[in-house]
Amino acid sequence: MQPQEKTTVKHFKDLVEVQTKHDYENALLWLERWGKQQYGKHFNIREEDKHIIYRLLSYFLKDEAVASHLQIDLNKGILLSGPIGTGKTTLMNLMRLFEPAQSRFIMKSCRDVSFEFIKEGYETIHKFSRQSFQPQSHNPKTYCFDDLGIENNLKYFGNECNVMAEVLLSRYDLFVSRKLITHLTTNLSASEIETAYGNRVRSRMREMFNLVSFETGTGDKRV
Repeated sequence: MQPQEKTTVKHFKDLVEVQTKHDYENALLWLERWGKQQYGKHFNIREEDKHIIYRLLSYFLKDEAVASHLQIDLNKGILLSGPIGTGKTTLMNLMRLFEPAQSRFIMKSCRDVSFEFIKEGYETIHKFSRQSFQPQSHNPKTYCFDDLGIENNLKYFGNECNVMAEVLLSRYDLFVSRKLITHLTTNLSASEIETAYGNRVRSRMREMFNLVSFETGTGDKRV
């Protein structure tokens, strides 16, 4: 069998010399087609966002050469940050399509996690941490917790709990011991994350995540 031909990534100056078996230009076209089907004809990939999308694609395609060049660690999760309306949730939903169906990550709103805590209490934290393994195969369930920072500290029988802080701390322990991967989207800055969740959580997040971020001045695509 002939070895797979390697190509370079075109039209992206950071990757001109990197060889890869993946066709990133075709992936962008495919992504835009799916985006229009899922979100409407107004969906389009903007030139200024391509550096973000290439980084995400290198991760979800498990492209070691390109990911290494872009300083993306395939053994960590993705922390996608940026201003409100930049398309973080949309992009992560579309990135799921580049993974095998049986192992795609699960999108979960941080607000929904908080609402589950109100109903089910501390069992919610276990559900999204130590219970994040398939019963038979014990394969890990990867979650993308969407919109970190919009949930509030909640009380369960009078006891206040920073639910997402506890979920992240628990998943960190499992990341270290069992390679459990987590993804996040947020519009919070690093300092805002530390204020909301504490320096312990912020410190562990540095180890758990590749930071991929939109520029601070990126406009709201919803307008």
